[in-house]
Amino acid sequence: MTFKYSVIVPVYNRPGELRELLQSLVDQVERPFEVIIVEDGSHETAEHVANEFAQELNIAYVFQENAGQGFARNTGYQKASGDYFLVFDSDCILPPNYFRILNQRLNEQRADAFGGPDAAHPDFTLIQQTISHTMTAWITTGGTRGSKRHLGVYHPRSFNMGISRQVFDETKGYIIPFMGEDLEFSTRIIKKGFKTLLIPEALVYHKRRTDLRKFYNQLFYFGRARVNLTRFHPEELKVIHLFPLVFTLGEVFLLILSFAYPLWALVLAIPYFLFFLIIAVEGLFKTKSLGVALLSPLVSGIQLAGYGFGLLYEWIRKVRGVNPNTKYTELYK
Repeated sequence: MTFKYSVIVPVYNRPGELRELLQSLVDQVERPFEVIIVEDGSHETAEHVANEFAQELNIAYVFQENAGQGFARNTGYQKASGDYFLVFDSDCILPPNYFRILNQRLNEQRADAFGGPDAAHPDFTLIQQTISHTMTAWITTGGTRGSKRHLGVYHPRSFNMGISRQVFDETKGYIIPFMGEDLEFSTRIIKKGFKTLLIPEALVYHKRRTDLRKFYNQLFYFGRARVNLTRFHPEELKVIHLFPLVFTLGEVFLLILSFAYPLWALVLAIPYFLFFLIIAVEGLFKTKSLGVALLSPLVSGIQLAGYGFGLLYEWIRKVRGVNPNTKYTELYK
């Protein structure tokens, strides 16, 4: 049996999340796909979850030694039989019309690689809804993520990303297992002349992190990933990517200044007040939730600090000559 799409999901110790994703695949109004679960060396495996859906989905389960999410996706690509390979994070949930929308858009417009945005599901917790808002708000680092406002050519992200079989055949997939692996892959796809397409209607509900500490750690990782990307594509670090670091260092400066010159600190803090006010008001109008509006300034501050300090940390490592990719890129020589 042949399929138009091969859905590939790398999993690492998240059987509960995988169950929700698979149920959302069962609920699709159109199902022209197979599913390949790649267990990346988990100690809390999800094979039993995959088996639960074996009667409802054409599903395959593969276990491999831990190699990283990028290489787990490569394993799925190698076993895929579809014309297009789709990758989702295990903490995503698809709306029932996802594949109907995808079919319509790809029939209208050819694309070699494509993707869509993420959003908050109505059942998400207040923290998850606020995180989703700040990660997709136009005024933060997420303002161009999966929207028509993206900078330059669209770079699909691996939480909701599709490629043609030809793309994989010519690129061989991911060359690093983590820390910006999807951006590196997207950039290489574009440099090879393949056409990318943003499909705004093909959204997924993305849980992200469930508490603020985990959210900070994730954004710290994203900041590091942007610098790691420059080890392969130096031109991919742009001025706008420095905004979170400048913003956060400015906050530290204002805090120090407030002890000696509180009035000056108050005056210089006005742009910060306006920034946090804008993201709160946008959150209120976008989500219709007062709770999201009130939490947005705190969460956006955590978001920018995590990204900014992660960028600074990895840049120092890069200057020192530390390369976290060496042992992995050697596999592709």
